[in-house]
Amino acid sequence: METKITTNKKKLTGTVVSDKMMKTVTVLVNRFVKHPKYGKFMKISKKYKAHDEANTYREGDKVVIEECRPISKDKTFTVVGRVTN
Repeated sequence: METKITTNKKKLTGTVVSDKMMKTVTVLVNRFVKHPKYGKFMKISKKYKAHDEANTYREGDKVVIEECRPISKDKTFTVVGRVTN
């Protein structure tokens, strides 16, 4: 009997704002969140450090990042690929 393991990894889309580190890019993710009391939609920005093994992504690239095991103190995402428009 085989058991199927499903994982619920977060996938976020953002823009690379820094590629100065080796094998790491900083990705800015913008989200619209509704305020719980007042109902106004607010723009929330957050930066994530993501693992880029081949150093292929540069500043300005739109990328998809996926949650993974902790690679370092504050790097828990890996770059999955580039977003095509």
